[in-house]
Amino acid sequence: MSSHAIEISLLGRTYSIACPQGQEKALQHVAQQLEMQLISLKTRTNSLSREEIAIMAALNTGYELLEEQQKNQDYNKQMDEKIGLLQATLENALVERSVKED
Repeated sequence: MSSHAIEISLLGRTYSIACPQGQEKALQHVAQQLEMQLISLKTRTNSLSREEIAIMAALNTGYELLEEQQKNQDYNKQMDEKIGLLQATLENALVERSVKED
């Protein structure tokens, strides 16, 4: 898959970022979300440098990702339990049916 550079703007600076073909809109969407987060942090904390704001945004995003991963793991565990219960119910029903037929 080939990639090309697209330009994104964050806190008034333009960056040229390599992007796989077909992923431009996704990267632009992420850049817009990041820009909103950076502006919000900058507004709340005027004393932070650009680098510190970027680090805070990265930490916030990392924490959000960690929370979503945990939710996903919890959901997968619940689904595994439900599938196990469904399998056991089906197996019991088949055994009971087999016993009744004998």
